[in-house]
Amino acid sequence: MLVITLSLLVFISFVIALFLNIKPFGQVPTGERRKRMEKSPNFRNGKFWNIEVTPMMINDELTKSSKSDMKNRRPMSPIQVQKTDLKHLDTSENLFVWFGHSSYLMQLDGKRFLVDPVFIQSSPIPFINRPFAGTDVYKPDDMPDIDYLIITHDHWDHLDYKSVTALRERVGKVVCGLGVGAHFERWGYSKEAIVELDWNESFSLEDGFDIHCLTSRHFSGRGIDRNLTLWMSALLQTPSMNVYIGGDGGYGIHFAEIGQRFPNIDLAILENGQYNMRWRYIHTMPDMLPKVAKDLNPQTIITVHHSKYALSVHPWTEPIENAKKLRDDYSMNVLIPSIGEVVVLKKHSVE
Repeated sequence: MLVITLSLLVFISFVIALFLNIKPFGQVPTGERRKRMEKSPNFRNGKFWNIEVTPMMINDELTKSSKSDMKNRRPMSPIQVQKTDLKHLDTSENLFVWFGHSSYLMQLDGKRFLVDPVFIQSSPIPFINRPFAGTDVYKPDDMPDIDYLIITHDHWDHLDYKSVTALRERVGKVVCGLGVGAHFERWGYSKEAIVELDWNESFSLEDGFDIHCLTSRHFSGRGIDRNLTLWMSALLQTPSMNVYIGGDGGYGIHFAEIGQRFPNIDLAILENGQYNMRWRYIHTMPDMLPKVAKDLNPQTIITVHHSKYALSVHPWTEPIENAKKLRDDYSMNVLIPSIGEVVVLKKHSVE
């Protein structure tokens, strides 16, 4: 019996190892990439760390007293979305199109930026994290040619192997945090097409277009090991706009620091959804959203990370209510587009 049990455990371990080695899981950074990571002030003891102590999971009195509504995690009927012809948008206009959750296209000063595209599979197992009915109408083939693909971190609900490989021949450059480029190289992207940045590093994409890699309070990982790649937020500067790309993350001192460093943010795209009191340090809780907005002080806000997947236990409509409250109770300019709606962004003179 002992021999059979041990043999079964060995077989299961072998199958798991094979599964974790398939292409969608990406690649652990090695070689020169690993050496560069080890020079980062944010990399210690073999992994990246947040700038504040950040527990991943909390079990305390607050979590015991928090309420959840498992019955309303998913909509009862298909969500109505707009199917826009993205390939024929007027390139002279600054536009934003959201595809649900954290995937969106921005057209800024004639350049196209695609952020965290997940159009096919949002988890290692296809039937887990199914999109809400009606929300999966956009596919890689619907995307126009992309000048810059921006990846905030390598979680499956932000980086879809099938989507980025389908888009590979139509992407100019990939901008991501340290280590994430290893995934893209395994998936057929050239080294020359990948820009990897550490927190507080900047990169000139081209004349008039700069991106600043900024702090986020979150974590990373596509498999068992966590924090072998860097998660990030970013400030994108174009000739006419400053856009803050929030990615995922809990509230922290970094938001005030970013707001002070970049006092003229035209648009802030903020996480709002898939939160839980147990995860309150790594996701933005509803009561923290106004603080994030106040610290950044942007002209306009759009919230994402909602309306496509049920990754937590809150009602699926709650993030929209959070956005409305931010708009109505705090007198902030919050746009609440539907999936696929074309939002025209007001241009400003960027100094």
